[in-house]
Amino acid sequence: MAAEELRFRATIGVEVKDETWSCIEIPGSAEFFGTGKTVRVDAKVDAVLLENVGAMVTGTGGHMVSLNAKVRKQLGKDIGDAVEVTVTKR
Repeated sequence: MAAEELRFRATIGVEVKDETWSCIEIPGSAEFFGTGKTVRVDAKVDAVLLENVGAMVTGTGGHMVSLNAKVRKQLGKDIGDAVEVTVTKR
């Protein structure tokens, strides 16, 4: 059985508490995950695989995946840049 996955294009950067965090917001995430709580996922951002990471709540009913400095360097991208994303439920 194939794992459920969600594919989308996103821009790095999520507004949280009047700051822009280096995260990717997952569209339709509450419906996709069936919860408004933090969940564990595998995420592929462009060619970089992030295994068993937390999809944190945004505070506005959705989820986001954080991209630390090391991942952004691997991507060669930063806040404001577009990426191709695949999120797979764990």
